[in-house]
Amino acid sequence: MDNIFEVLKKMHRREILELNRMKGRIGEEFVKTWYELNGYEVERTGKGHDFRVRKRDIWTGRVVESKLVEVKTGNAKLSPVQKRAKRKRKSSYKVEYVDVPWF
Repeated sequence: MDNIFEVLKKMHRREILELNRMKGRIGEEFVKTWYELNGYEVERTGKGHDFRVRKRDIWTGRVVESKLVEVKTGNAKLSPVQKRAKRKRKSSYKVEYVDVPWF
């Protein structure tokens, strides 16, 4: 049988991880909404970044600006995959740091 303190410690870690996930989701939604309100198309992506954002010319429909956006909240650091993606795409890779004050 596990020591009661170890069980409580595991529960505490799980709660912290869940809180961090919630903060991350809120930060992503905030950044996504900001880009959409500023005239960008926002597409959810997977590996190495959260979104691909594009701005189109209103007359021709051509893509004028395209970049990859990674959202970080609090004191989060880039993962090794994200660091490689940033190095590979230097100018088109943007890391947005968001402070979620109500947590």
